[in-house]
Amino acid sequence: MTLDSDVQGANGDASADVNHHLEMGKRLLAAGQLTEALSHYHSAVDGDPSNYLTYFKRATVLLALGRFKAALPDLNKVVELRPDFFKARVQRANILMKQGELDAAADDYQEVLRIKQDEEAQKNFDLISELNILIETAEDFFENGQYHEVIDHLAKPIETSPWDVKLRKMRATSYEQTGELFKAIQDLRPITKLVNDYTEGFLKISQLYYAIGEGEDSLNQIRECLKLDQDHKECHKHYKHVKKLVKLLQDSQKYMDKENYKDAIFKLKAALKIESRNHKFLASIKEKMCTSYVKQQSGKDAIQACTETIELEPSNAMAYCDRAEAYLLEDNLDAALGDYQSAKEKNNELKRAKEGIDRVNRLIKQSQKRDYYKILGVTRSADKHEIMKKFRKLARKWHPDKYDGDDRKKAEKNFIDLAHAKEVLTDPEKRAKFDQGEDPLDPESQHGGGGQHNPFEGFNFNDFGGFSGFKFHFN
Repeated sequence: MTLDSDVQGANGDASADVNHHLEMGKRLLAAGQLTEALSHYHSAVDGDPSNYLTYFKRATVLLALGRFKAALPDLNKVVELRPDFFKARVQRANILMKQGELDAAADDYQEVLRIKQDEEAQKNFDLISELNILIETAEDFFENGQYHEVIDHLAKPIETSPWDVKLRKMRATSYEQTGELFKAIQDLRPITKLVNDYTEGFLKISQLYYAIGEGEDSLNQIRECLKLDQDHKECHKHYKHVKKLVKLLQDSQKYMDKENYKDAIFKLKAALKIESRNHKFLASIKEKMCTSYVKQQSGKDAIQACTETIELEPSNAMAYCDRAEAYLLEDNLDAALGDYQSAKEKNNELKRAKEGIDRVNRLIKQSQKRDYYKILGVTRSADKHEIMKKFRKLARKWHPDKYDGDDRKKAEKNFIDLAHAKEVLTDPEKRAKFDQGEDPLDPESQHGGGGQHNPFEGFNFNDFGGFSGFKFHFN
């Protein structure tokens, strides 16, 4: 066999192998098995690197897989091997246009139009002129600090060229300058996929999330920066700060969920030492403190924390409700009613506000009859020990047989009122009803029992010390 025949045999085998891969690629592509098809097209290109169609078919699969960047070199090769192959030029122009390489895209569309009339190519070629004008105008506005105008003018260019890093950065900066931080984040996030090792972008996104009070999102983004460069000084510094604050806030919420409000407040105070300027975090911390103090029945502390929350977030209806609860702990019914009404104004559908208004109105009506807290001279947050201590003290004073005064009937009435107050406020179920505006000892109440109530039933007079064995006579 001659050398020439050997070469022809080798070429024949190679050509058959390439054809096999092309045929398999075609079948798999038709079956929707894109990854498998791509593997065969890789082999076809390797077997015949001078065939423009193998490159084009591989580019088609890559485009179907959404791998536009990877498809571009194949389309470049097709145009290099076959400059008049308009399908490749259209595909390449479309990718260049998405990347914001408008002049290069215009050249391809113009070449396509020279070869044949194509409606899509003509439309996009005309659009590029409009986009260039919008971008140039936006750049002028950006230099002059007219950020709202920049945002308006870049809407269509970015919609057409979503992979243009320069335009997205410009609009992200403009959003940041106009206070629309979340929109700035939305423009920066795609850039992290378009630019390799974009530590600067992850840091900026983390800082923006932090600025809007999203601690966990901020922490996730700064970790991405450190994955790319673990020695990045700014990222590391920001990471330490955010991590510590997020941990304290998470711990405080866990304590609140477990109704351990004392430890929750301790963690929140520690968080305030770390972050005392960020408006969003301050509002969140103060709101949690407000709620925790209310649950802990620390009326004055709750009023202060809730007031600070409302100053930071005047539209926070729940903070008004919490402060109303705090005012109730301090027996300030008018202030409580005002806060519940304010909460309802902020959110007309808030059930808590509506129920609060009804409750306080019942308490106001109730206070015009008998207020057991005022009878004993204790606050609504008083515990059983405090209530019994005050009861014993007042019972000694108003005991009718020991009363040091002329008005015996007054002593009898006060002593009976004290016994009623002690009965209600030391019984959790009765006290809960009273706190909702219902008097469990009032015969007229729908929840009260009918008939005469004996306030001394089960009463131990020995509790008073020094009064055992006495005889008590009512007129």
